Amino acid sequence: MNHTVEKRVGNNIRILREKANMTQEVLSAKLQLLGCDITRSAVAKIEVGQRHLYPDEVILIKQILKVSYEDIFEVENP
Repeated sequence: MNHTVEKRVGNNIRILREKANMTQEVLSAKLQLLGCDITRSAVAKIEVGQRHLYPDEVILIKQILKVSYEDIFEVENP
């Protein structure tokens, strides 16, 4: 993934998380409960495009936030 795409995907996750009225801490805790070893700091880095997403993380984020893969990976300007 190029950096621009990673930043956009991370921003999408931030927007979706905020729409779900969820903090980074809560999202990371829910991911941990589902077996994903991730910290709040790692979630913050994902949201600003500084950390890569792993496939299992994407699947769990989709489930936790109750969104579609299209919502997460939308890279076109709205």
